[in-house]
Amino acid sequence: MLPSMDIRVDGKVAIVTGGSRGIGRAIAGTLAAAGAKVMITSRKADACEVAVAELVEETGGDLAYEAGNVGNVEDAERVVEATLSTFGAVDILVNNAATNPYAGPVIDTDIPRWEKTLQVNLTSPLVWIQKCWTAWMGEHGGQVINVSSVGAFATSPILGNYDISKLALVQLTRQLAAELGPDVRVNTICPGLVKTDFARALWEGGQGDQVAQAYPLKRLGEPEDIANAALYLASEASGWMTGQEMVIDGGGLIAFNRVG
Repeated sequence: MLPSMDIRVDGKVAIVTGGSRGIGRAIAGTLAAAGAKVMITSRKADACEVAVAELVEETGGDLAYEAGNVGNVEDAERVVEATLSTFGAVDILVNNAATNPYAGPVIDTDIPRWEKTLQVNLTSPLVWIQKCWTAWMGEHGGQVINVSSVGAFATSPILGNYDISKLALVQLTRQLAAELGPDVRVNTICPGLVKTDFARALWEGGQGDQVAQAYPLKRLGEPEDIANAALYLASEASGWMTGQEMVIDGGGLIAFNRVG
């Protein structure tokens, strides 16, 4: 008889960046419900405090927070140190925090916002991986999950900067998977349009309904759809998987790429 797929991460310790809302909050809650100890981080301490209180009540799990700016190297060091002090390990890193300060053609972008996009969406995940590798994973192993976007595999008239940064994150994932194995696995989740505040401009006012009708599964994503994928990647259920992209988009990518 084949084993069941009751996926657990009991006793593992996770850091989730951008963990106070949206996809990050859902990932933090799902990991906690599956037995992980979870450190949430985002810029605003009050938002982190509320999220942790709510998730503890919802899951009965063990969660804490340490506020910090994901793009600040010193903050990354402080959060990793706080996680080790609070929970004694860093087994799972979820690089979820992202930014998109510009909408429009890439040719017209101003360089400060271009650089900000790359700094937060590409450089910062590398910094967090480096800090976790040095502090724990290099000796003890672990799992890294980078949250990219299905936009990494397409072009867009308004989201080019963001999509370029997310495709670069996919390649960073592949490169580090090759470098850090066998003890550290590195994978990427590429969500389609998910109903979060971050993506609100793309789905509110009926726009989301139009997008959903183009998806084979006829609905937009929910944060829990992405969280379930993150749990799989954080667990030993995905133990022979590294350097890969999980596209979670309701079939949107294949629908948009159809010929005829």
